[in-house]
Amino acid sequence: MIIQSLIGIIGLILISIPFSESIQKIKVKFIIYALLIQISLAFILIEIPFISSFFDVMSMAVESLRLSAIEGSSFVFGYLGGGEAPFEVLNNQNLPIFAFTFLPMLIFLSALSALLWHWKILPLLIKLLAKLFERPLDAKGPIGLAATANIFLGQLEAPLLIKPYLNKMNQRDLLIIMTVGMSTIAGSVMVLYITWLDNKFSGVIGHFLTASILSVPAAIMFSNILIPSAQTEFKTAKEDLKMYESSMDAISVGTKDGLNMFLSVIASLIVFLSLVALADFILGIFPDVYGEPISLQRIAAIIFAPIAWLMGIPFAEIIPAGNLLGTKTIFNELIAFNDLRNLDANLLSERSQLIMLYGICGFANISSVGILLGGLSAICPDIRGTLLKIAFRALFAATLASCLTGTVVSLFI
Repeated sequence: MIIQSLIGIIGLILISIPFSESIQKIKVKFIIYALLIQISLAFILIEIPFISSFFDVMSMAVESLRLSAIEGSSFVFGYLGGGEAPFEVLNNQNLPIFAFTFLPMLIFLSALSALLWHWKILPLLIKLLAKLFERPLDAKGPIGLAATANIFLGQLEAPLLIKPYLNKMNQRDLLIIMTVGMSTIAGSVMVLYITWLDNKFSGVIGHFLTASILSVPAAIMFSNILIPSAQTEFKTAKEDLKMYESSMDAISVGTKDGLNMFLSVIASLIVFLSLVALADFILGIFPDVYGEPISLQRIAAIIFAPIAWLMGIPFAEIIPAGNLLGTKTIFNELIAFNDLRNLDANLLSERSQLIMLYGICGFANISSVGILLGGLSAICPDIRGTLLKIAFRALFAATLASCLTGTVVSLFI
């Protein structure tokens, strides 16, 4: 399996090279540095017992956050939000309603993240991690700052940190910003998925944090391959990191952003799940193939099955694994995580399920392209034309980055 994973690492890189703007200008040293950083971080985060113990402590912290969020949601929504039901419940597993039990956590965590940012706790962590990627991956100053911030912040929140520099960036710089944003998951959404998948995977918080951290060097590497131009030179000012005027302003703005996220997730789920059903109804008109009706999931499974094999998935399991990758890319990671959560244990082994957890951990999907185009254009209208040119390259690079993260992790599990 190690040989298969090593082949997969090389294969994913080779897939990206034909799509480069200039193959001759690709700097092999950035590829080597990115792989060394990614493999080293994977070893540290997965194999060292001290780190596992640290993740156990963080799991207790996440549970505290979940219970705190339930206090608020149950007051507003009653038993629908996690409170006690005023009647006897025969099947407790069917009682929680996703929109009222899980999603309100987004609002609470968005406000908490904003507060931690204003108190300069998150900026300190981001600066320390950014130092790791600056020189080896040619992601200095604002580029490295925004890229690393995506581990904790959302794909539109992180670019706000470097708003004054966006209109001075070249295509390669903006591609890194978009690619890293789509290959990682915001901290608030991450905690939501952690609580959602806690019963499915042991130590799930460690896996999610590891996935987001490992995807940063992978995303920068694929961006450097697709557009191998030099970085724009910047001088970072201290005031760049100021986003809120006071603690109350941070809580207020964070709450508002969390509410927008809450409504966006609900609306996206309704629309995309409905579109999937509609597409499957239309495809059902065609004759069955191998005794089963054609569906979007079957089509996606066939397209992404070879990628699943490159990630270290056994040949007998590549179809359900490809299904998860396709669902995440065509629709979104939330639907893919839901499919993984409810997946029949006979379809994928525990190892394969864990690899897929890493592979689908990111915002790399078609709807994210629209979100980034609209959001970044609103932040800096001058760069809209450039964003349109590189948008789907970013989706391609981010998809490969998440898959590479899953492949590297497969070396250690």
